[in-house]
Amino acid sequence: MGTAKWSTAFGAAGLVLVAVTTSAAAQGQPPHARQAGRAVLTNADNGRTVPASSGGDVEIRLTHSRERGFTYTWTAPESGNSAVLAHAADATYPSGDATAVFHAASAGVATVSAQRRCVPDPGSLCPLIVETWKVTIEVK
Repeated sequence: MGTAKWSTAFGAAGLVLVAVTTSAAAQGQPPHARQAGRAVLTNADNGRTVPASSGGDVEIRLTHSRERGFTYTWTAPESGNSAVLAHAADATYPSGDATAVFHAASAGVATVSAQRRCVPDPGSLCPLIVETWKVTIEVK
């Protein structure tokens, strides 16, 4: 496939992404995404309180970052109240990303948290800082 065809394909994909994003914003959806009975949370949801339906799932997708010779990686997210938000699955990746799925088992409140840590390039030293990502999930 020639370069022009590839850039047309990527351009069309970008337009679809813009259309989906604009559609969600126009419908007044909350900042976190929703997928059929599942709330999907990302780095941007840090510090938020998010509603969830009992019997539904909450998926966490945390993405690593890289700056000035450091890679900032995530630990697997954990629920602070497994009676309300039960652990279903988690994974951490060599890139530094982390994901988890929790099942909203009963009504109540649970905090989900993960830690972001620095991994230096060879010959570099990281600052001694651990950052916490945290959301509060209200299950009804």
